[in-house]
Amino acid sequence: MKNSIIAILSVIMLAACEGKKQVYTEPEEDKEAKSDLQGIWVDADESSVVFRISGDTIYYPDSASVPVKFIICRDTMVLQGANVYKYIITRRDHDSFDFKNYNGDIVKLVRSTNSYDSLQFVRRAEVSLNQRKVIKRDTVVARGDVKYHCYVQVNPTTYKVFKTSYNDEGLAVENIYYDNTIHISIFKSGVKIYSRDFAKKDFADKVPPEFLSQSILSDMNLKNVGDEGFCYTAELAVPDSYISFIVEVTVTDKGKVSMQVRN
Repeated sequence: MKNSIIAILSVIMLAACEGKKQVYTEPEEDKEAKSDLQGIWVDADESSVVFRISGDTIYYPDSASVPVKFIICRDTMVLQGANVYKYIITRRDHDSFDFKNYNGDIVKLVRSTNSYDSLQFVRRAEVSLNQRKVIKRDTVVARGDVKYHCYVQVNPTTYKVFKTSYNDEGLAVENIYYDNTIHISIFKSGVKIYSRDFAKKDFADKVPPEFLSQSILSDMNLKNVGDEGFCYTAELAVPDSYISFIVEVTVTDKGKVSMQVRN
């Protein structure tokens, strides 16, 4: 009788345990660590760019590599792409980031201090380069019952831009190009509400100085007109290359200007 009672109690306890199976939950994300990792990271030994962290996404300099979402959980970096990959973090501070790869090797990264590294993430496409010619555009747009005339004029200058290249013998060769200024005017029902000449230096806080020194303000085009204002795309291009910065310039009805680099 005693043995029967013990057996029944064992079955009841086993059933109770099975009914309370623990469900695995991912550790809470360390948002402070993610915030501190924002920026470009380079190989500590070779100084080559490895990736850029922006928001909750990792971007690679290789355009063929797809950006991937990531989170930091305790001492682990979790990449959430088509598959989930986890890397143990061995060291992390504001300027250093070390973790183990799948071979068990320690990958040592340091935060980039070279603004030129950002060029590896700039879109690469055929670059239009306006040289020593005047270009005029007059676009009529409507917002409700009001018509606007948006004028753009690209004006050549005598300001020289030097770009250094190397010949087959390894000797430096300097090529000379000429920069532009671009005039924008906006008229509302025939009344001028905005007028300004843009030069390359106006974009100094949006692009790295190393890039700016070798680039030309090539063109500005009216992209669209919306509630925020008149949006233009300014192209700063490096001659004889596939590299350019596209900066969106928005002008409000009040004449206020804001800029942001387009990814």
